[in-house]
Amino acid sequence: MKLILAPMEGLADFWLRQVLTDIGGYDWCVTEFVRVSGLLLPPKVFYRWCPELKLGARTRAGTPVHVQLLGSDPACMAENAALAVSLGAPAIDLNFGCPAKTVNRHRGGAVLLDEPELVHAVVAAVRRAVPAAVPVSAKMRLGNADDARALDNARAVAAAGASWLTVHGRTKAQGYRPPAFWDRIQDVQAAVSLPVIANGEIWTPEDARRCQAESGCQALMLGRGAVSDPYLAHAIRTGTRHGWDDVAPHLDAYVRMLLGTGKPDQEAGRVKQWLNYLRRDYPQAAALLARVRRERDPRTMLALLAADHAA
Repeated sequence: MKLILAPMEGLADFWLRQVLTDIGGYDWCVTEFVRVSGLLLPPKVFYRWCPELKLGARTRAGTPVHVQLLGSDPACMAENAALAVSLGAPAIDLNFGCPAKTVNRHRGGAVLLDEPELVHAVVAAVRRAVPAAVPVSAKMRLGNADDARALDNARAVAAAGASWLTVHGRTKAQGYRPPAFWDRIQDVQAAVSLPVIANGEIWTPEDARRCQAESGCQALMLGRGAVSDPYLAHAIRTGTRHGWDDVAPHLDAYVRMLLGTGKPDQEAGRVKQWLNYLRRDYPQAAALLARVRRERDPRTMLALLAADHAA
């Protein structure tokens, strides 16, 4: 079984990737998308979204980090993919799943699923632009407004030479509303010969088993569930559950890593964002979030976390 940490815009950043892969259980992780819009980006942009490129394209735990690109211009996507690989990216992932309105308005993400021929052109151009040994993958939803073109898009990705395809089991119109339609992922898998990775609504080990059964996929990509339960990948692999006493030290490490990376209120905001996810699985996180909700200095949060852990 392969488990992959999903690309999550504004959430699974460099610091959170470090913490979650420290806990372990992931075969690789994928960066937040790098937006490509008509220009060859300077290296500093790739280093901003993937600082791990300066560290052998691995997290400090040794987990490989794949670079995700988002855009609709085949030539420009290809040029930027080649640059990312020259900077050390071990694999390129292409985003055909982002549901954000600002992205879709500029012909990026899930809206491209209305044009399977363009999806094919982007994947094929990137595949030609990078060395054969470097995997090129794609991540898509079942469709934009509906899933009528799901199989057409999957076949387009496969025909373009992609190494594998990740499918989020919802359309753009369905957003993140439960359920994810894992059975439709099975239809996609049956239509193509390349490996398919299932994604969407995997919050527990039980969800993972049901997703595998319904999608027919052994490989799973974990997103928000992995943020809510940092030990989710570990639990899927071992069956062992972990409590707040196991999670709290990783939250402490996350806060310490953030210190000095931005303005204090920005750093505090990222801590609150993670606590907001953690409270789904841990009542202690909900209580801590209530205490720090008005705090704008992460150092104060560290003190409260230390006091909470010592109690």
